[in-house]
Amino acid sequence: MRNSLISKAAFVAGFGALSFIVVIAPAQAQWAVYDGAAHVQTVLIAARELQQVNQEAQSLTNEATMLENQARNLANLPLSVLAPMEQSIMQTEQIVGQAQGLAYNLTSIDQAFSQIYPQAFTNSVSATQMTTDAQTRWQNARSAYQDGLRVQIGAVQNLDATRSQIDSLVTSSQSASGALQAAQSGNQLAALQTRQLADLTAVVTAMGRAQALEGARQVESEEQGRAQLATFLNYGAGYTPGTAQMFH
Repeated sequence: MRNSLISKAAFVAGFGALSFIVVIAPAQAQWAVYDGAAHVQTVLIAARELQQVNQEAQSLTNEATMLENQARNLANLPLSVLAPMEQSIMQTEQIVGQAQGLAYNLTSIDQAFSQIYPQAFTNSVSATQMTTDAQTRWQNARSAYQDGLRVQIGAVQNLDATRSQIDSLVTSSQSASGALQAAQSGNQLAALQTRQLADLTAVVTAMGRAQALEGARQVESEEQGRAQLATFLNYGAGYTPGTAQMFH
């Protein structure tokens, strides 16, 4: 009985000691525990953050490229032919403005046609005045043809400069870095074509003026010839016989 009690006491004491060891052992040893799920979650979060950083970097790269393209598109064309083109037009205008005789003025033309190019000649116009007017008309026609040739020479002289300017603009257009430079090259090429049309208009106008004055001279010559013939044929009543006293 006594031995049984001693055995039970020892068992209880041993269990208590074992319980004490089990309870206090974790507080002293602190074993490392691997959590696989938490590690996978951390890796996924890091991957998503890295992907987001890559996307932001690509977005910044795209914006930088867009700004660079916009800068190229807004760059001005370094070549300009507007100044020499305006100078050529002014030279053509100066040649046209130096027209001799009848100028390009509506009032002066109307006055000249009422005086020097009359619709009909009256008996009050003397032969001397007819001759003077005919000489003036001939001089006007001659001067107009000379003016037309001078305008043509000016247009021909502009051809060499126009060719050089077109070559430069085409080269600049082909090497344009942006849309604005290409558009400016095209606009200047169109302006050169307009300048050539202006030269052509001046030439056609000058030659048309010469032909008009020559036609008017021919018409007036015919009218003057008719009037002079009528005056020559209108010799009056003719010879009328009368009494003549020969001796006093």
